[in-house]
Amino acid sequence: MARTTLLQLWSGLAIAQIACALDITGQIVWNDVCPNATTLAQARASIDEGVLTGGITKSGNFVIPDVPDGTHVLSIISHDFSFDQVLIDVNSTISVTEARPYVDGTPMNPPSSVILPYPVLMMPREKQNYFIPPESFNLGGMLSNPMMLLMVGGAGMMLALPYLMKNLDPEALEDFKEQQNKLGGIQNAFQSGDFKSGLSALMAVGDEQGPINPKQPSKGPTANAKARPKKSKR
Repeated sequence: MARTTLLQLWSGLAIAQIACALDITGQIVWNDVCPNATTLAQARASIDEGVLTGGITKSGNFVIPDVPDGTHVLSIISHDFSFDQVLIDVNSTISVTEARPYVDGTPMNPPSSVILPYPVLMMPREKQNYFIPPESFNLGGMLSNPMMLLMVGGAGMMLALPYLMKNLDPEALEDFKEQQNKLGGIQNAFQSGDFKSGLSALMAVGDEQGPINPKQPSKGPTANAKARPKKSKR
């Protein structure tokens, strides 16, 4: 007996829900963006982002059955094309369905004062482009990279170094080679783990340069003049 009562209750609720619902009908208007159903491919009419859906025929007509009373958002779910959304007001008591324009993210209340024709006409707006072409070779963009500028500058210095060394004075060239050998020895010492020898060599290079003594008299005509003894007057 209890089971029969529950079945009757569920049946009554289902009948009441169906009685308070209407079918939403509409049509897709083919245009240059999407000329036919073959180009549209797999697509469905949707209420409230897939809560209720309906198929689309080859002629573009669609029906979403048993949409309950209230305000709903009608959209076309398509992989390749985008459509405008429409706000649908369903009132099964007086069998009235009103359609209004809707922009995603805007409030539904208060509704727009613009009334669209019903059955709803949905028009493809644009085709989705999922292909991103690869970037072409850009020499200017590559040379503007700081790392590339450092590499080019270093390569230019390496190429110009032999010509610079040819024009150096022999004594300056010898000093340069000697400094290079000392720096190479210090670097090898640090790389081999002999930090004591490396530090000693580094300090020896600093001691060889020596501090400048400002009190040391400079050699020149003024110094020679001061160093000469004054002649006694007769």
